[in-house]
Amino acid sequence: MMKLRSLFVLLVAIGSISSCQTSQPQTVNPTSQTAPTGAPTEAAARAAIAQHLQQQANKALYQLDSARFTDVDTHWQVMVPRTDWANRMPNAAAFEVDKQTGKVITLMVK
Repeated sequence: MMKLRSLFVLLVAIGSISSCQTSQPQTVNPTSQTAPTGAPTEAAARAAIAQHLQQQANKALYQLDSARFTDVDTHWQVMVPRTDWANRMPNAAAFEVDKQTGKVITLMVK
């Protein structure tokens, strides 16, 4: 009787351990998001930046309506002010949007 009880406890333990396994989530690289037709215009670059910022955990901190866009040959350089960076320099996050692909890259700001 004791062996049967031990076997039952062992089977229950194995069953509960195997039910805890989860599938691996797919990883998404937010900096590699692209617009479907690229970003040849400032409006398309604004849309690409908006899509990129929607995927950020702190998206409410960015002031996209005050963003500054600079046309630099094959890409757009974008400075987006942040509300938590008020009264400090730099007070904006920098991004680069490739005109051909629409790929958004986060730049370092000094």
